[in-house]
This record gives sequence, structure tokens and C-alpha cells, in this order.
Amino acid sequence: MKKLEHKIALITGGAAGIGYATAERFLEEGATVIIWDINEEAGAKAIESLNAPKGRSAFQKVDVSDYEAVKSAVDSIIAEFGSVDILVNNAGITMDRTLLKMDPATWQKVIDINLTGVFNCTRVCAEHMAEKGSGVVLNASSVVGIYGNFGQTNYVAAKAGLIGMTKTWAKELGKKGIRVNAVAPGFIATEMVKKMPENVVAGINGKTPLGRLGTPEDIANAYLFLASDDAAFITGITLSVDGGLTI
Repeated sequence: MKKLEHKIALITGGAAGIGYATAERFLEEGATVIIWDINEEAGAKAIESLNAPKGRSAFQKVDVSDYEAVKSAVDSIIAEFGSVDILVNNAGITMDRTLLKMDPATWQKVIDINLTGVFNCTRVCAEHMAEKGSGVVLNASSVVGIYGNFGQTNYVAAKAGLIGMTKTWAKELGKKGIRVNAVAPGFIATEMVKKMPENVVAGINGKTPLGRLGTPEDIANAYLFLASDDAAFITGITLSVDGGLTI
């Protein structure tokens, strides 16, 4: 039997990168996957590219920072598919500035999507999960949420906040049958990272014990493990998937 057979998975920011790789992996393991993304064109292309069996994938354009939009979209998933068994809070943005160059709007935009957006999605989905007595919530943190990073006050604050929320929600929701965990990726070979100067990438590889960037598939496999019954007694953790960068 496949690891996610008969499960309904919602993946935010699922049109590209880690989110898309996770959608692919979950589909391979039998899940029905709903992708959310703010980019409607990218979302439509992602669904077409996934080439999932009929009825096993769908796309919705959703701004996770808008609570009412999130609630409406989740309600429509429940109406069509019956439940949300797995929520992967993957959506996020970066707007990097050093503290003395960061204006309040730049701070707030990243917090709204990367932190408040996770609250919005989890608040709505957890209510449905609690009603049926089971569910899995997976939050996309980052190694920078553990050790900080120059020029990323807003991003680091959000990713560190997710680690704290993961622990809190694990304590609150465990008795309702809901497991909550986070994954903290290191530097992953997404399009954004690939655009970095070669010497910067080489420097990162030199600091990483495994000597390479991670792949979106590396993170997708971590999400798969935590979403599956293989991790049935794991909750409240932040799993670093970083090639040893934070050792």
C-alpha cells in the first residue's frame, strides 16, 4: 500500500520549487493533492505538468495572508473532497534588507505571508481535522530560523516563529489526533538559489558537510516521511534537512 493512500493533501505555494516537488511525491504515494498559489498561471501549468489521474489534483488561487479567502477555499475543498488530511504550509516570500534599510512595509509583507499565512491556514484546517480526530500539519521553517542570517530580519523572524508555533500547536492539538511538525531546509537548488553568484554557492557548499546544495526532492522526501504513518509518534519537532550545515 502506498504511504498516503486515500489522503487529501493541501500544499500552499505548490506551483514551483519545493512545493511542486512535494506535490509530485505525495501523488506518487497515493494522495490527492490540492495546490494553492498566488500565481494563477504557474498554478495551472503545475497541475498540467503533474499529469495526475483525473480527480487526484486541483489548483486554487489563494492569498494565504487573507483569512477569509483561506476559509472559503478550505470550505470548498471539504465540500468537493471531503476533508483535508495533510496541510503543508510551504508558501513564502523573501524581501531582504538589513535592519537599518528595512521599512515597515517590507517587514510586514513577509510576516503577513510567511507567519500570519501559516496561522490562517492552520487555524482553518485544524478545526476540520479536530472534528474528524486526525490530521497532519507540516510547516516550512528554515535553517536561518535556527541560527539567523544577515539581511533577513523579517524572514528569520517568521521562520523562527514557525518553530515556536509548531511546538505550541503540537501540545494543543495532539489530543485531538493532529500531529504538527516543521522542516528546516538548508540551501536548496531552487531557481532563486541557482541565480546566486557561483562563488557564493561554492562557499555554501564548502560549509556544508555533504558538500552540495539540497534538492527540492530532498525536502519533499522529508515531508513525505512526516506526513506518513511512519512518523505516527513524532510531533512538535523541527527536522533540519541541510546536509549538516547547522552542525
